[in-house]
Amino acid sequence: MRPVRTAFAGALLGTLVLTGCGQNSTTTTPSPASSATSAGSTSSTAYPVTVEAANGKVAIAKKPERIVSLSASHTETLFAIGAGPQVIAVDDQSNYPAGVPKTDLSGFKPNVEAIVAQKPDLVIVSNDIDKIVAELGKLNVPVLLEPAATKLDEAYDEITDLGAATGNTDKAGQVVTDMKAALDKLAANAPKDKKLTYYHELDQTPYAATSSTFIGQIYGMFGLTNIADKAPDPAGGYPKLSAEFVAQADPDLIFLADVKCCQQSKDTLAKRPGWKGLSAVKGDQVIQLDDDIASRWGPRVVDLAQTISDAVGKAATR
Repeated sequence: MRPVRTAFAGALLGTLVLTGCGQNSTTTTPSPASSATSAGSTSSTAYPVTVEAANGKVAIAKKPERIVSLSASHTETLFAIGAGPQVIAVDDQSNYPAGVPKTDLSGFKPNVEAIVAQKPDLVIVSNDIDKIVAELGKLNVPVLLEPAATKLDEAYDEITDLGAATGNTDKAGQVVTDMKAALDKLAANAPKDKKLTYYHELDQTPYAATSSTFIGQIYGMFGLTNIADKAPDPAGGYPKLSAEFVAQADPDLIFLADVKCCQQSKDTLAKRPGWKGLSAVKGDQVIQLDDDIASRWGPRVVDLAQTISDAVGKAATR
């Protein structure tokens, strides 16, 4: 079976992006006043600062200027909160925004020597693969372990953590505020009078995501009913469905998160046994998602919600 790209299915499917189920809430403990930093820039965080991440309280002595990110979601967040100029290397899966300092570093198989060769003063990971946190700790390299969010509040908390750690507290706070406002507005404007069902496909096996998952909660904002919730084996929120199960459920909407990786579309679905007659296929209600946006828990969650909102609005008028 190919590695499933979506972060939210990683714990089940063996990828290394999502290990955040049961993640502890994280808080930051910055010094009380703000101060100027080197190179004439102004930081909204005073140092030293202690950030409480999944690997405990991490003390950061000064504003990091050589950050290595081994998480595509956190790379997106770092650039969104204004920490981009401080990032000197990102992993091979980080591809947004354009021009990030992408390397062959891996969050799937982290190499301590390769990471240390970048001379980082802060490393950010979403998984403690091969005990990378402890290994880097032996070399006095500060590491923040910020696992995949299992709910929106955890995503907001991690953005706040990265803001405090990098000296971008104010900008991080604004990003969170803007995300909340945008999501609240989209949810409030969602049509409530038509009950729609949906299927979110992680890969063509097919694996799906239930309402208990991070992405399932995003869909829940729009009053959608998830057909995967009735799967006989929920498998931690990411059940493997049969083609017959999906055909029998006949969802109103189908969202594909395996477009870039696997070129899935309405046409490919129609070729699957028993799927040609699905309402979503016949009614042109198959939505091709951006695999990356659909698998990350950073600021672009709003973009995913907008796509879902547009699809729900279109379906509700049919």
